[in-house]
Amino acid sequence: MAKFQHIALIVLSLLFVFSGCRKSEFVLEENEKVINDNGLGTGTTTWTKDKEYIIEGKVYVNDGQVLTIEAGTVIRARQGLGTSASALIVARGGKIIAEGTAVEPIIFTAESDDLEGSVGINDRGLWGGLIILGNASINTPTGEAHIEGIQPSEPRGIYGGNNDEDNSGVLRYVSIRHGGTDLGQGNEINGLTLGGVGSGTTINNIEVIANADDGIEVFGGTVNLKNIVVANCGDDAMDIDLGYRGKGQFWCLIQNSNYGDKLIEIDGGEEIKTARPYTAPSIYNVTGVGRGSVYSNKIISFNDNAGSVIANSVFINQKEGVEIEYSSVRNNSFTQWKDGNLQVKNNIFYNVNGNQVENFFSIYPLNNEDVTDEQLLMDSYFEEAGNRFVNPGFEQDETSITLISDNPELFTNFAPLPEHDFFETANYIGAFDDYNWVGEWTLTAQSGILY
Repeated sequence: MAKFQHIALIVLSLLFVFSGCRKSEFVLEENEKVINDNGLGTGTTTWTKDKEYIIEGKVYVNDGQVLTIEAGTVIRARQGLGTSASALIVARGGKIIAEGTAVEPIIFTAESDDLEGSVGINDRGLWGGLIILGNASINTPTGEAHIEGIQPSEPRGIYGGNNDEDNSGVLRYVSIRHGGTDLGQGNEINGLTLGGVGSGTTINNIEVIANADDGIEVFGGTVNLKNIVVANCGDDAMDIDLGYRGKGQFWCLIQNSNYGDKLIEIDGGEEIKTARPYTAPSIYNVTGVGRGSVYSNKIISFNDNAGSVIANSVFINQKEGVEIEYSSVRNNSFTQWKDGNLQVKNNIFYNVNGNQVENFFSIYPLNNEDVTDEQLLMDSYFEEAGNRFVNPGFEQDETSITLISDNPELFTNFAPLPEHDFFETANYIGAFDDYNWVGEWTLTAQSGILY
């Protein structure tokens, strides 16, 4: 009898342990929420910081829906390639309200990232990215386009319209990490993609780090971008296309010495002769750190009839300077410069083009034309536009850099800011004065890339 009582006690003990394990698993499942789409989108809903959200596949915020994300929320995405890649897409007419804080940022990352080192600082392509599509104008012939990275058969991938004040919501203190899944044939998703997003949308204090493709790519529209951090991405830090005409201020762009292309690529439109509106953003107070002098990468390139203003900025450590497309038989970016729509002025450069004025602005002829005269004009323009070769005094080692300096050269010879409420007073060159706004809310600072 005692033997059977002993066995019974063992069985009861096992049942108790098993019950406890099931209870523990039940609690975990209650706090974990896997987000699928199935064509219905997210619905109008709020994601809160007390839950673990996992995006599985492509999830949309449909037209008319509003996704609100609470400060401090972490959204992870499952790894997948091609059509199974995970991404969050705010469709045209949908809204995202993601308002983090410097203390509690909103983080988008890979499912495998425990935020404690399980994913390396340079690990890229572990999920897709964040895509926002709007109703602002773009310069395609139809005024619309289908965003790259989304299957052409998906109608929710269309963007563009005629409302330049369109409002797709708010992104504030948002960190986007380890994205850029390969969709096939070298087609990756950008960390943050903005297609036809209007000026009614608020985007500031955004980090994109370790993305396999571009950090941020903007396709047309008029959205303004302030306090932007892009680090360690596989292609361009910023890529601008299809008639983007927004404003930018305080951009911190850092390339890894082992990969990355241009710091800023600025392109025009698909139909060069008729593309309206022109690509013409106004960008002030950028601090850009390139790959170094070994690789033939450029700081900025202007192509396909694009213009822009790049002013009051500092760029260091890149082999080549600014490339401008030229053609005598079609619309081109050199003509935009002659017409005053392309300006690169009051900037500081260092360890770029051997610190030589000659060919810093390199003219790229589309048809092997002789551009000797055009090149001489651009050589003269360097100093005429208030550009300088100056050591900004940043401290740097093999893995990290500080972008704050008391060098007086950074506090003189800056261009006046445009008269617009978007621009903040900044009587200095670059993205920083004595305040490092890239704080502990970014992985860039946490990992020691920037200090």
